[in-house]
Amino acid sequence: MATVSGYSDQDILALADHPDPFWKYFRVTADDLDGFQHTNNAVYLKWMDATIWEHTRHVGLSEQACLDLNRGMAVARHEIDYLVSARLDDEIVVFNWVSANDGRLRASRQLQIVRLGDGKTLVRGQSHYVCTNLQTGRPTRMPEIFKTAYKPMI
Repeated sequence: MATVSGYSDQDILALADHPDPFWKYFRVTADDLDGFQHTNNAVYLKWMDATIWEHTRHVGLSEQACLDLNRGMAVARHEIDYLVSARLDDEIVVFNWVSANDGRLRASRQLQIVRLGDGKTLVRGQSHYVCTNLQTGRPTRMPEIFKTAYKPMI
């Protein structure tokens, strides 16, 4: 069982809203802070995006694989609820679940950002995607691998 900063996988997974998340660890740095010494709201989106990309690579859809297919999932909408602020040196985990995939054009993810020190959920969000042709940018039917790689996890 792996550990992150003294936390076991089991400790971390116990903080997730849903079972079997894909997750990524972050630590708040001085560059992440705004003028009020809170983590800037754009940083949470950056962490969410980094977690989503790592999950995408994990399921076999690297950037190169998508370029080879000429298909990618483009963000149509983000919904983010900011609940509690993170501060310098806080240890953060971003949980990610594919929550929907219509097998044709659209897929969605749910995300949860948790501070490890006290187990508080800082952010909950959803991201909605549309499969696109990478050359034209137009919506297009998703390839079979997107249907299987992006199976709903919850």
